[in-house]
Amino acid sequence: MAEEKADLPSLGEDDGGVLNLTEVEPSPVEETPLEFKEGYFPSPASRSTSSTLGFGNHGPAYYLHRIQKYSSYAFTVFASFHIANTSIIPLITRSVPESNRYLLLTRPYYQSALTEPLVVALPLLAHVSSGIALRFYRRRQTLKRYGAETHRDRKTIPWPSLSGTSALGYALIPMAGFHFWTTRIFPIYMHGDNSMISLSYISHGFVSHPFVSFAGFTAMVGVGTWHFVWGWAKWLGLSPSQVSEVESKRHLIRKRRWYIINAVSALLTGLWLAGGLGIVGRDGKTGGWIGREFDELYNSMPLIGRWR
Repeated sequence: MAEEKADLPSLGEDDGGVLNLTEVEPSPVEETPLEFKEGYFPSPASRSTSSTLGFGNHGPAYYLHRIQKYSSYAFTVFASFHIANTSIIPLITRSVPESNRYLLLTRPYYQSALTEPLVVALPLLAHVSSGIALRFYRRRQTLKRYGAETHRDRKTIPWPSLSGTSALGYALIPMAGFHFWTTRIFPIYMHGDNSMISLSYISHGFVSHPFVSFAGFTAMVGVGTWHFVWGWAKWLGLSPSQVSEVESKRHLIRKRRWYIINAVSALLTGLWLAGGLGIVGRDGKTGGWIGREFDELYNSMPLIGRWR
């Protein structure tokens, strides 16, 4: 018996544990959120119901994430038209009056009573609200996971980390809202419509209120462009954080993606500002009765009327 025992392999720590198995680090929670782990092994009844109805066994986070993703597709159509009208066409024509002709031709396609809610308002509302709802849902899942029952327990558990893309999106909300209010809502409130609002109206504002116009426009374009480009990189699976852990040279690939995404963002921002500030912003004031109407609008705006 002694000889047989001597032939048995040692099961100490040096050999990697029981049966020579190697202990490995667990996967971080952030890589696979809890809501996406649910349903890996659904019950037979759940599986048959899902296949019958055509829906997968997914939680609320799955659908909120897709609402956030697909709503950005429709808004991208509007953003493409808007960049073309406010930057690319002015750069090509080198003339604000000439660019206004193209603006008036294309504006009915995305500012009509039918297309504006479908292409602009509803997608934007769905994108923002689904992102906020997703954040609150993950917060609730985290509290449930750690068993937080009291207010004191909840205070000790941090909120889900906020990505840079999401932070840019939240910063863009008041900027885009202010731009929409000055170019759409306020002119309609004052004059009943906004048919007279054009690139000349924007040029007039740059001269009348240069600090607010130049600082606000530059900030909105920069934040918006970086949010769009990084968001699309995520949807396409090209962000640095989406590089597979098993891929060779992953650190180099992540760094390369980071530089490429920021380079594209800077290029698009420069293109937008070149047309917006370089052409539209330098066109000067509009004269005559239209210029007086523009002055009345800008001077009547709260806060803006005090800044020169």
